[in-house]
Amino acid sequence: MNKPQHSLLKIGVSIGDLNGIGGEVVLRSLDHLNSFDFVPILFANFELVIGLQETFGTHLNIAQWNVQSAFEKKTVYVIDVWSEQVPIVYGTIDPRIGQYAYQSLRAATHALKHDEVDVLLTAPIHKASIMSKEFPFPGHTNYLSRELNGTSLMLLVSDELRVGLLTDHVPLDRVCSFISEKLILEKAITMKLSLQQDFGIDNPKIALLGVNPHAGDRGTIGSIDQELLTPCVAKLQSLGVQIEGPFAADGFFGSGSYTNYDGILASYHDQGLVPFKLLSFGKGVNFTAGLNKVRVSPDHGTAFDIAGKGIACISSCIKAFELGASVYNKRNKKKNSDY
Repeated sequence: MNKPQHSLLKIGVSIGDLNGIGGEVVLRSLDHLNSFDFVPILFANFELVIGLQETFGTHLNIAQWNVQSAFEKKTVYVIDVWSEQVPIVYGTIDPRIGQYAYQSLRAATHALKHDEVDVLLTAPIHKASIMSKEFPFPGHTNYLSRELNGTSLMLLVSDELRVGLLTDHVPLDRVCSFISEKLILEKAITMKLSLQQDFGIDNPKIALLGVNPHAGDRGTIGSIDQELLTPCVAKLQSLGVQIEGPFAADGFFGSGSYTNYDGILASYHDQGLVPFKLLSFGKGVNFTAGLNKVRVSPDHGTAFDIAGKGIACISSCIKAFELGASVYNKRNKKKNSDY
């Protein structure tokens, strides 16, 4: 793909697991947006995308990528990543489909790295389908951390909440072995910088959630909160990060204390994502903060149970398109103002 010369924002889309709802929510979201003021570029196969449009009844102008032609508004472009027909069987785990998901992601990431697209939106993948020697990662974030520059932070974003994770796709019995002073400082500083750069919050206030029940109850329920997290909070404060904690996660959300903070740093996946999805499911976006490029994704998975039925909620994917554009524009505006 040659770098196109065009003033419109270009959002590259990796198609995800085709046996899931990714293709559906991407096309239906763009159909719903109607007069989108960016150029969506799908990394997949033209005939396949035309077939998805027929299946889900969207009315998009879909064009095959052609380096000789200029972009047109309200058009969805497709770059052929493969040429053969894909055997879609909705709702099933299939390593062949996982390979198409990987090929799409690899091509879209290459385009992002070379400024051929401005933003990457990733449709959901299924770990059991995509994992292989080529893709030995537990998720998109880990793959993109390798491919892009910066310190990545999985950040779930909605209008009401911004929840980041110290550890993301880590088995629960290994969480404590992953948490270190270096990790806490890196993730907290990354969150602060992202809240400033990407969300326009000059002096963000951050909460750190403890690891153990009741944040360890002063060492009576485990020692990591008192011996590691508490000193890290003090050190971060001395470095100019406005952070408090560690807080007991249940009371923190149950009492509504989360509304007093611009960002919340959870110690592990479900500690942060369960309350986030309870409060914001369908309205949230998975944003990879801290990288030199902008990546967003819907806050849900492949939803095999409803795949192919045309009933998937598209709100999160719409929000992902909108957040990707917003973050890119904020970064670009700051970059231009620095000159």
